[in-house]
Amino acid sequence: MYTDETVTLYRPIGPAELALVRQSGFKQWPPRLPEQPIFYPVTNEQYAIQIARDWNVPESGSGFVTIFQVKKEFMSRYQIHSAGGAEHKEWWIPAEDLAELNKNIVGLIEIIHQFGDKHFY
Repeated sequence: MYTDETVTLYRPIGPAELALVRQSGFKQWPPRLPEQPIFYPVTNEQYAIQIARDWNVPESGSGFVTIFQVKKEFMSRYQIHSAGGAEHKEWWIPAEDLAELNKNIVGLIEIIHQFGDKHFY
């Protein structure tokens, strides 16, 4: 969903990343690890559900889908990339730009779906 001033992004996460987002007061994403040079939020809820349910749950026991708004002006410098099928669209944001992305989040990062056995929120 796009508004006049913001872009809606979705991010599927596991419990470890959720714990770090919670520590920030649901205001920012944690820094990437050295082996994670790109931050990959996705463009639609269905793709985020698929990743959280089918990848995060087997890997860590639970998966979560988050939604957040970022200022459109900031996001305009990045392109959407296809990661497979027509619904598999992702934003590719270099890890070194994550702090600036965090400054451009409007509102809070919200959990909209949870999958698996562990309940964390």
